[in-house]
Amino acid sequence: MELYTPVLALVVLAAGFAIASIGMAAIIGPKRANKVKLDAYECGIQPTPQPLGGGRIPVKYYTVAMTFIIFDVEIMFLVPWAIYFDELAWFGVIAVLLFLFNITLAYAYEWRRGGLDWD
Repeated sequence: MELYTPVLALVVLAAGFAIASIGMAAIIGPKRANKVKLDAYECGIQPTPQPLGGGRIPVKYYTVAMTFIIFDVEIMFLVPWAIYFDELAWFGVIAVLLFLFNITLAYAYEWRRGGLDWD
């Protein structure tokens, strides 16, 4: 139990700081509300009305996001493999080759479908 005492003390300190910060902001912060302060922030541009349902977002945004996620997952698996390359022997080489083959198939599919074109 004594090993967890510093962790518990840090949790209590962090929670106390968070509660104190929110409380002090509510007590000493300005309380003048006006129309400009309550408006949505749009980087200085007048907000445009949104159609019902929120409007349409092109699918290209989602495919680019998925591409980044695929490459993040690839790096997440390849770095530990590179660190323990000697210990994994042929099993590690075959496993990574199969993994890279699957990733390459997904990349080629998206490339052929035109998901990487920015027209």
